[in-house]
Amino acid sequence: MTSPFTPGIAAGRLPPEEIGRNFSDLHAPFDKHEAHVAADRCYFCHDAPCVTACPTSIDIPLFIRQIATGQPEAAGVTIFEQNIFGGMCARVCPTEELCEEVCVREVAEGKPVEIGRLQRYATDSVMTRQGHPFVRAADTGKRVAVVGAGPAGLACAHRLAMQGHKVDVYEMRDKPGGLNEYGIAAYKTVDEFAQAEVDWLLGVGGIEIHTGVTVNDSKLAELRASHDVVFLGIGLPGAFGLPELGDEGVTAAIDFIAALRQSDDLSALPVGRHVVVIGGGMTAIDAAVQAKALGADSATILYRRDRAAMPASDWEQDLAAARGVRIVYNAAPVKTHGKGAARELECERTVVEDGRLVALGDTFRIPADQVLLAIGQWLPSAPAEVALEGKVLGADDDTGRTSLAGVWAGGDCVAPGKNLTVWAVRQGRDAAEDIHAALAAPSVGG
Repeated sequence: MTSPFTPGIAAGRLPPEEIGRNFSDLHAPFDKHEAHVAADRCYFCHDAPCVTACPTSIDIPLFIRQIATGQPEAAGVTIFEQNIFGGMCARVCPTEELCEEVCVREVAEGKPVEIGRLQRYATDSVMTRQGHPFVRAADTGKRVAVVGAGPAGLACAHRLAMQGHKVDVYEMRDKPGGLNEYGIAAYKTVDEFAQAEVDWLLGVGGIEIHTGVTVNDSKLAELRASHDVVFLGIGLPGAFGLPELGDEGVTAAIDFIAALRQSDDLSALPVGRHVVVIGGGMTAIDAAVQAKALGADSATILYRRDRAAMPASDWEQDLAAARGVRIVYNAAPVKTHGKGAARELECERTVVEDGRLVALGDTFRIPADQVLLAIGQWLPSAPAEVALEGKVLGADDDTGRTSLAGVWAGGDCVAPGKNLTVWAVRQGRDAAEDIHAALAAPSVGG
């Protein structure tokens, strides 16, 4: 697949000021009064279903009560104790499918307590003050290598650093942050929040970031020899392709999003006039919405099954529609048409029969000078000793332990992956607790 900068795909389709408006904050932050009004709607349930629905088990009624009683910083600490990426999760978590979906007020009235926005209010209250809320324990003399500076790796690193261990984080890109830095829509994390959050997290001390480092089998062996234990949080950097579509005008949606997130001038970022995104998850939504925000005349999502089967939530699908994105369900790509580059995409109608996807033979074409693929990600390479079929890492769901002594893993690279920042944080945090227990034992084992 080519880069997003295929000839014929142009920059500057909209004035910079209009692009700026298109990429403004998706949800404006609460002010003090708004936060108090929103917090007053919470019933502070004793057996709160929202806590059970939160992958990181944040005590949601407690932090909302703390906001209601004028203690937003205490609320923020309550959140960070369970989820050190509580600020990012407040911005990007699909709360409509997690905590807010099971909120008692949602069930009774169809309008939940705005837990996500309250979480942002609380975490921002902490992050904007001086200092870090946690104190690092005395140095244990133990040294841990964390591979991957994404949510799983940094959550693991932070928890281990708090416990007094020295942590070296190795990242193949030139910036830490992983998915939060390179893979999330810019309108969900404005004002360079991803990097600000990493800088704030590192304030605990005891963590050193090494960028531009690729960890292969030999490097893993080196890290195992130089550190007491290793945690692998290497994500899923590879994107699946569709060879039948060719290369011209076809690229991975994750590469498009990464280029957008790292751009200093969005008005200089090339985009097609007619962009088609193939896939049905959050990456597809983010790519299509941002293509339209950059000035594409049309942005279309092509998904092979129906709306109910689409991995992206109804809320995200509705957001895309509200931003001018067309979603075509029950259709699969066949091939591109054009001289030297994509100009049209031929598609075929589909239907599900007895659980199987069936092509109907009914084809149609849609304009497409830029095709973005969001059909899944994988590991192009993985340490052979811990890789499973498909080069996904095998690790225990609860502890993150792999079959290799002294090596843990978590985040999107493990099976099964949850593909959300909040799940990656949970896996990194829980692996850190197991690593800490192992380091305190007479010997470390996998």
